[in-house]
Amino acid sequence: MKPKDLKALFTFDERKITLEDGVFYMPDYMEDYGQYTLPSWQEIFGNEHPVALEFCAGNGAWVQERAQSEPTKNWVAVEKRFDRIRKIWAKKKNHQLDNLLAVCGEGHTFTTHYVPSHSVAEVYVNFPDPWPKKRHAKHRIMKESFIEELARVLERGGRATFVTADKDYLERTDELFIAAPAFGQRVLVTDPKEYGNSYFDSLWREKGRTIYYVAYCRK
Repeated sequence: MKPKDLKALFTFDERKITLEDGVFYMPDYMEDYGQYTLPSWQEIFGNEHPVALEFCAGNGAWVQERAQSEPTKNWVAVEKRFDRIRKIWAKKKNHQLDNLLAVCGEGHTFTTHYVPSHSVAEVYVNFPDPWPKKRHAKHRIMKESFIEELARVLERGGRATFVTADKDYLERTDELFIAAPAFGQRVLVTDPKEYGNSYFDSLWREKGRTIYYVAYCRK
């Protein structure tokens, strides 16, 4: 399968929330996201394996590798751009990854409306746009309300991992997690050998940037 084989289901004016062929479509600017009930993880995946969420999934290279190497986990890749969702979908099809669901939509909205409380074992936020200018801060995914949602959906003992090449974004995000009462111990490493690779990981390493990986444990 090629990415172009995944056809757009609707125009902007005809947009709707729907789950079809391994992709959950959650378009922007819907009046009521609560009108749709997403099936349970067990119904979607056909098993009761632990669930891991990746936000900012990009082209899907990282989540494809993880879904292949950890088949006893169910993986959910959240990405806003449809051109990237097409690539994730093609990887899912070509590698027969029944343990991978692609979500086409904004991560905070998806978490708030469709992820049950304490239903997720692991969360990964990989290289989100840092939106470095102060006037653009509202666009950052890593903000207090999102951290609260991660605390809600994670099971006790679960972990939220944040990855960035932007030290300022790392420091701002670290402050948010430290201030959140639901999160405790954190671990910072600069070169985890088994984390996995992605487009942005390779890009920033080629440019000589340090990659920061921080894991926060849910109490």
